[in-house]
Amino acid sequence: MHQQPPADRGVTEGGQALPSCYRHPGRETGISCTRCERPICTECMVSASVGFQCPDCVRQGSGTGHHPAASRPRTLAGGTVAADPRLITKILLGINLVVFVVVAAAPESLLDDLVLLGRAWDPTPPPGSIEGVAEGQWYRLVTSMFLHQEVWHIGFNMLGLWWLGGPLEAALGRVRFLALYLLSGFAGSALMYLIAAPNQPSLGASGAVFGLFGATAVLMRRMNYDMRPVLVLLAINLVFTFTMGGIAWEAHVGGLVAGALIAVGLVHAPRERRTAVQAGTCALVFLVSVAIVVARTMSLT
Repeated sequence: MHQQPPADRGVTEGGQALPSCYRHPGRETGISCTRCERPICTECMVSASVGFQCPDCVRQGSGTGHHPAASRPRTLAGGTVAADPRLITKILLGINLVVFVVVAAAPESLLDDLVLLGRAWDPTPPPGSIEGVAEGQWYRLVTSMFLHQEVWHIGFNMLGLWWLGGPLEAALGRVRFLALYLLSGFAGSALMYLIAAPNQPSLGASGAVFGLFGATAVLMRRMNYDMRPVLVLLAINLVFTFTMGGIAWEAHVGGLVAGALIAVGLVHAPRERRTAVQAGTCALVFLVSVAIVVARTMSLT
C-alpha cells in the first residue's frame, strides 16, 4: 500500500487441465514450442518469427550464419533471456528493505527530507523553511517510492513485488521490467502531487506495485490466460485502497494506469518496430508525468 502518514490454481481449457512446462513441472501453461511442441511457460518462451520456441530449440538452431545476436534467446517483449529471471526484482526488494532499516535507525528528520510532500512550512530547524516538490525538491517524487514506516506496510508491498515482479521480469526482460517499475512509481507520485493537499506527506512503493498489477493483467490478456485470479486480487486491493483510511489512492491509481499503458506498448509492439514503439511508450508516460508535476508546481508557486 502507498501510505499517508498523519497531517482454483489450475487453468482449464476445454474442461481439461493444461500441461506443465517441461522445464518447470509445477507451472501450467497453454503455450508450446513451435518446433518441438513441448509446453513452455512465460519464463521459458522465446519469441520467434512465428510463435514461440523453447530455449533448447533456440540453442540447437544457432549457427545459421547470422550474427550471434540474431539467435540469442528473447523474451516475449524482445528482451534478452537471463540466467536469473528475478535479478532486478531481488535488487529492488533489497533496496526497499535497506532503505527501511536505514530510515528506521536514523533520526526522523531523514524521513521528513525524503517523503513526498507538495509544499508545506517546516518549523524546524529554526527559523523554519518551506519544503516540498514545489520548492525544487523534485527528488521526493522518487525517494518516496522506496520509503516505508511500518513493518506491515513494507511487508505487503514487498510481497506484491515478489509475486508479480518475477513473472513480469521473465516475460519482459530486465531493462523493460525496470522501466515499468520506475515509471509506474513515478506516475503514481505525480498524480499524488497533483491531487492531494500540498501539505499531505506520502510514501510507499505501492504506486510501482500497482503498476505491476496493471502490467500483469495486460500480459495475461496477451497470452490468453485466465484473467480472473489477477482481476479478483486487483479488485480486493482497490477496495482496500478506497475504503481504508490513510491510504494514498492517487498513487495507486496513477501507478495502475501507467503500468497498464506501458505494458500495452511493451507486449503489443509490432516486431519490425518493437524497440521504437516500446521506447516511445515509456517516453510518453514519463513526459506526461513530468508535465503533471510542472503544471502542479506552477499552480502552487
